[in-house]
Amino acid sequence: MTAWECRLSGVPSTMIPSPSCRGFTMLWIDSLPMLDTVLLAVGPGDEDRSERLAEAVLAVAQPADATVVLVHVFTSTEYDEVLERLEFDRTLEEIDPDVVATRHSTIRELQTIFDEHDIDYEIRGVVGDHGQSIVDLAASTDADRVVVGGRRRSPTGKAVFGSTAQEVLLSAPCPVTFVRSDDSTPGH
Repeated sequence: MTAWECRLSGVPSTMIPSPSCRGFTMLWIDSLPMLDTVLLAVGPGDEDRSERLAEAVLAVAQPADATVVLVHVFTSTEYDEVLERLEFDRTLEEIDPDVVATRHSTIRELQTIFDEHDIDYEIRGVVGDHGQSIVDLAASTDADRVVVGGRRRSPTGKAVFGSTAQEVLLSAPCPVTFVRSDDSTPGH
């Protein structure tokens, strides 16, 4: 990829002038963008694709030695249901969404995988609109990459992004990786 192509594609690059050659100054890329933070967002439908999400994150975070922000986003209704299902003491004044996320099965499965691969991570829980919460957290954590999951929605097997994935893809302040589930059930 040439320097011109990098700038057109929106990939940040470090350009260094080379010795002039017949009046032209040549530029080259001396490094690719570094990943410091990868945000992996999971929600209620991600239990069936947690391994694929982990693989996608490992592929980018491990070589870069990046920290993963593992976030579970709950709507208010989902949050209340999880509090009840996980038997949290609701008489407490406030229950920290980070603590709730830590006890969620999808997060625990991902923790195990990241521990096995010696990946640094932190866990966050957020209550709010799925898409906007992911976009806001990507901005506040200065994420270099966001990874989200989704499922097939058309009978022809083409990926049609759900509203959450579409909002994140269109609004995130950094590149987004979409991991589609391998759902072969007709009509999904």
